[in-house]
Amino acid sequence: MNGGWSGVCGSVRCCIVKVMASKVQVGAKLETKSPGLPYAALILGWLIPGLGHALTRHWIRAALLFVSITSMFVLGIMMQGKLYQANLGDVLEMLGFVGDLGCGGLYIISRVMDLGHSAIQLATADYGTKYIVVAGLLNIISAVDAHNLRIGRKPAC
Repeated sequence: MNGGWSGVCGSVRCCIVKVMASKVQVGAKLETKSPGLPYAALILGWLIPGLGHALTRHWIRAALLFVSITSMFVLGIMMQGKLYQANLGDVLEMLGFVGDLGCGGLYIISRVMDLGHSAIQLATADYGTKYIVVAGLLNIISAVDAHNLRIGRKPAC
């Protein structure tokens, strides 16, 4: 017995199940939205922060990403933060290197200019190192987001 809810309860349950099922069963679109190389936004977004979003014509988001990631990286360098090098000895050094390498072109330019190689001597230098790593991780996230926008997996706002 359903306690007097026989007519209403059956239709409400059916309605709730239909609404929930329609939201859960949405598949990912794998078709490309724009012509060209599907990985161009990913690679260009990794090399220069925000360039992947500029390629997908999200101008404001591209400018915000460029300014925020570049300023975090530059602040980290100005605080005498350490740039990690490829190292197979220590796991934390390897993870720091992956985070730094995520900055793409900023990391390459800094390595060429021989920045961030000194030992940490100030308390702020440790914060600078973290700024650089976080800037790299944010750049990786933004490049993947630009790739998802480019291939149509993520709907454009």
